[in-house]
Amino acid sequence: MAETKRQLNEYDSTQFEQRFKIAIVVILIGLYILVFRMWHLQVIRGPELAQRSENNSIRLRKINVSRGLIIDRNGIIIADNQPSFDLMFLPHRAKDSRFVFEQFKKLYINRKLAIPSNLSLPAESNPFIPVRIEKNISREKLAVVETNALDLPGVVVQVVPVRKYPGGETIAHLVGYTGEISREELKREQFRNYSEGDSIGKFGLEKYLDADLRGKDGAEQIEVNALGKEVRVLGRIEPIAGHNVVLTIDFRLQQIAAKALEGKTGSVIAMDPRDGSVLALVSAPSFDPNLFNGGISYEQWDKLSADPLHPMENRAVTGQFPPGSTYKMIVAAAALQEGLIREDTKFFCPGFINVGNRTFRCWQKHGHGMVNLHRAIVESCDVYFYNLGRLLDVDKLAYYARHFGFGIPTGIDLSREKAGIVPTKQWKLNKFGEPWQLGETMSIVIGQGFDLVTPIQLLNAYSALANGGTLYRPRIVDRIETSDGRVIKKFMPQPRWRIPISAANMEILKYGLWGAVNERGGTGYALKRKEADVCGKTGTAQVVGLPEDEKLRRARYVSGHLKDHALFVCFAPYNKPEIAVVVIAEHAGHGGAAAAPVARKIIDAYFELKNMRTPQDLVALGKKQDTTEVFR
Repeated sequence: MAETKRQLNEYDSTQFEQRFKIAIVVILIGLYILVFRMWHLQVIRGPELAQRSENNSIRLRKINVSRGLIIDRNGIIIADNQPSFDLMFLPHRAKDSRFVFEQFKKLYINRKLAIPSNLSLPAESNPFIPVRIEKNISREKLAVVETNALDLPGVVVQVVPVRKYPGGETIAHLVGYTGEISREELKREQFRNYSEGDSIGKFGLEKYLDADLRGKDGAEQIEVNALGKEVRVLGRIEPIAGHNVVLTIDFRLQQIAAKALEGKTGSVIAMDPRDGSVLALVSAPSFDPNLFNGGISYEQWDKLSADPLHPMENRAVTGQFPPGSTYKMIVAAAALQEGLIREDTKFFCPGFINVGNRTFRCWQKHGHGMVNLHRAIVESCDVYFYNLGRLLDVDKLAYYARHFGFGIPTGIDLSREKAGIVPTKQWKLNKFGEPWQLGETMSIVIGQGFDLVTPIQLLNAYSALANGGTLYRPRIVDRIETSDGRVIKKFMPQPRWRIPISAANMEILKYGLWGAVNERGGTGYALKRKEADVCGKTGTAQVVGLPEDEKLRRARYVSGHLKDHALFVCFAPYNKPEIAVVVIAEHAGHGGAAAAPVARKIIDAYFELKNMRTPQDLVALGKKQDTTEVFR
């Protein structure tokens, strides 16, 4: 006891006090740091961290909106929507993303299903942003994923509306197709409100009217738990449906036109000459726009793009052809209006005409004899128009051609329209550095040479002949409506100008076109109907020049890619025209034999459809025209 007391008396308390003070200082510093950190987190970074916390528990889910419908003039839907299934991966729901992807591959391999080429997680990705694994999967793949959902954590199926085109190839060049917006397009100002993965119009009316058809996607704000499971919906922004587009097109007539052109390369267009409304527009060969709905494969795209017949080209507005004898009406109009000839002016046709040191032949080898303007139009006498070429200056002819709408786009509601060519003296000097020759005028007056027209231009010009001289802007869209039928915008007829041809001269031309179809010897006699109501003009456009040797000329005719283009343009009825039709069949031979019968089917069908009242009538017409699904 005494020893213990002695040791306590010898202990130095100063050393203990120093250590205690150091401990107190360390504790105070620690408390200060802790308090400062809490203050910094709550006061300085409080709003930011609160937002992060909110983001961890609240998700935004996109609600995809359906595009507006495209409907024909009779209420038939020609562009609809259908559900598509996309496979999405949510990285935050899976502990090991690689494991999930390996499981996914095994399931596909075991079922012998095609594995997506881009099946991998992006190197830098937000775990809370969905990653699309595969677009528009088949029903079989959907079943595999759904039945193995427990083995694929984070893999979900998203329902997305995609386009459906019931008419398929029949309406491809008219309506077009949609596709996913590209990264290059996202950089453009016009797509500033679009985001990656959005579907946009790529071609045809889908592209032309994309802003009206698209609508606006909605969104939902949902609360999820720590496992990412949805707990409740906190808020919702309703999607705004795209507007419906009602066309001037008659889908039944469209199908009949496509069937009539089947097996040929070319185009057919039908129009109401009273206001420029397009009733049918077909380009052949065509393609199935449904191929693009879920993303076209590389193999399918290569097949389409490498096809030598160019099925994706809309020949109705981008095809440029020599007008052939259909151009003779513009030449006759110019000569009449300039007072160079009268209706009874005659020229002798021996089958050829010599101009300088060149011989220009008539299509009728032995000639037509003495012919006036009417018979020259009826029989399409080349020599008569060669004589007009001697009288007409090429620049004066170009003046009238431009008033008929040649050499400039018509303004139709489709993109990529070509302007064609109307040559002048200055045009040739600028292009070739050479002066104009009279022999070149000889070629132009029969629709050969430098002149190029599109089918829609040719039809528009003849529609102006039919209605007395008013050139309209062709229109395909009649109106734009909301989903409940309220009209947003009505597209009215748009007259562009009056053609500077007198009413008397117009009547002379119109009567000549009537004779070409209804009089013996007329080149369009194949289109004659018992009603004797059709006016029309054939055309045969040379692809290459004819050799002088008769045997070589015949050999040239049977060579497929060198055969002439066949043209026919007409309108009916004679007194009050309400339909005009143009047919261009590439490398098909003579217009009267190859193109006129196609136009005949369309004219007949138009008047039959006009008088029909019941679905049974339409079914009967479908059998008669050998057309599938005329009435829907």
